[in-house]
Amino acid sequence: MTKKDEWTKNQVEPTISRFPERKDEFTTSSDIPMERLFTPNEIDPAYEENLGFPGEYPFTRGVQPTMYRSRFWTMRQYAGFSTAKESNERYKYLLAQGQTGLSVAFDLPTQIGYDSDDPMALGEVGKVGVSIPSLADMRILLDGIPLDKVSISMTINAPAAILLAMVIAVGKEQGVDPKQLRGTIQNDILKEYIARGTYIYPPKPSMRLITDIFEYCGREVPRWNTISISGYHIREAGSTAVQEVAFTLANGIAYVETALKAGLDVDDFAKQLSFFFNSHNNFLEEIAKFRAARRMWAKIMKDRFGAKNPKSWKLRFHTQTGGSTLTAQQPENNVVRVAMQALAAVLGGTQSLHTNGRDEALSLPTEEAVQIALRTQQIIAHESGVADTVDPFAGSYTVEALTDQIEEKAWAYIQTIDEMGGAIAAVEDGYVSEEIHEAAYRFQRELEDGTETVVGVNKFTTDEPVNMQVLKLDPAIEEGQRQHLAKLRANRDNAKIAELKDQLTRAAESDENLMPLFVTCVEHDMTLGEICHTLRDVWGEYRPSI
Repeated sequence: MTKKDEWTKNQVEPTISRFPERKDEFTTSSDIPMERLFTPNEIDPAYEENLGFPGEYPFTRGVQPTMYRSRFWTMRQYAGFSTAKESNERYKYLLAQGQTGLSVAFDLPTQIGYDSDDPMALGEVGKVGVSIPSLADMRILLDGIPLDKVSISMTINAPAAILLAMVIAVGKEQGVDPKQLRGTIQNDILKEYIARGTYIYPPKPSMRLITDIFEYCGREVPRWNTISISGYHIREAGSTAVQEVAFTLANGIAYVETALKAGLDVDDFAKQLSFFFNSHNNFLEEIAKFRAARRMWAKIMKDRFGAKNPKSWKLRFHTQTGGSTLTAQQPENNVVRVAMQALAAVLGGTQSLHTNGRDEALSLPTEEAVQIALRTQQIIAHESGVADTVDPFAGSYTVEALTDQIEEKAWAYIQTIDEMGGAIAAVEDGYVSEEIHEAAYRFQRELEDGTETVVGVNKFTTDEPVNMQVLKLDPAIEEGQRQHLAKLRANRDNAKIAELKDQLTRAAESDENLMPLFVTCVEHDMTLGEICHTLRDVWGEYRPSI
């Protein structure tokens, strides 16, 4: 009998006979059993080999030797609404409050390649992000933002290459060489087919655009993160923590394989890959999730793809607190949820962090809400002490056991996806979506029967109405954007636009890299919608089979 068995018999069982435990079984969101007590016996025997040291393979403990002792994570607040001018004012406010990087949200028409005056954009202009149909709008959005000093992150996918071209063009106007630009485009189309839906083209040409960006930025914009492989939206769609890791890394594998097939060298582009994860409420599982993902990606890049440069093995990631965990009921509780999730991300070793506003279950966040969200990060950084040592939860029997189990379960998913022919095949087959839908359904069922508790929603509720100021947008925004585009089209060289459309059509039909032509197109005031429609005419649009 082990010491743990003796403790269970002599201490636990008599206690339970008097004070029964709250549940018959305790598990994480991924159905990983939470032992009553974790001991070294639950940790992988290769503990030291799996753990290593910060800044060294397999990077379980962090991608930098000193982590936050040298520099805090980049503090971002995802923002964008209404017009470019109003969003620019919000960015300047956030930078003045101590934010260290911008994170741009685009409206739905921009995300799916439509101009503000397109019939498909009706009623959606400026609603969930900023409207950027032209270089003129990007110029206003980034007015007064020094692009050689401030990192720009953009949540854009299908038209990511075009928005990047606009940033490059604005940088040139500021006198900033593209080699000095720092930032990230999300550019993760596979998760759009799985979980989010803002795709335009079928998978093959969409993947071609991504590898064009890899190749171009490796040469021309070397400090730019060319993709942010996103588990965030997979989690928002209802996945478990294990599924978030597995499906995100499987997508990462697909991007690397596509780039290699296009003739790129893995060590030429891998160091510009980045990731984007969610942080949810199960505090210990979230810390373990980040550590497991980092270790798995190091093994994938080193062993599966044979990358030689240690920089190619590093999983660098941005984190956003869980939007789907925010509640419209008792919205003040969201401040606590966000603080807990942000702390888990920091303890998990994130490179960049966005904290949600308390009011985001009701509307776009107000200035007051984003200030509280940003102050949450600053308090963690400057007052909590957790940034003063590297990987402070390392050695926790619980966290190490969870890290091992998340990795084991995620590898099983990746093996299944490999057997199906890879992530693209698994997406087209509907396998990934079905797995996520099943997990979401299971959680909803547990919420409704009370097995899972969400404070203020299914327990500890009140009848008091929500009394919180919310952000309201002026409906005149859409008409203003229509007039703006009409003026732009009237004053540009439309003969040149027709010529560029012909060039773009021929280039899309060939295998030449499209990025240089995108930069030329936006510099001549060809709009986002015009570029995307030209590509639609060549490649068609994606239509899901289920």
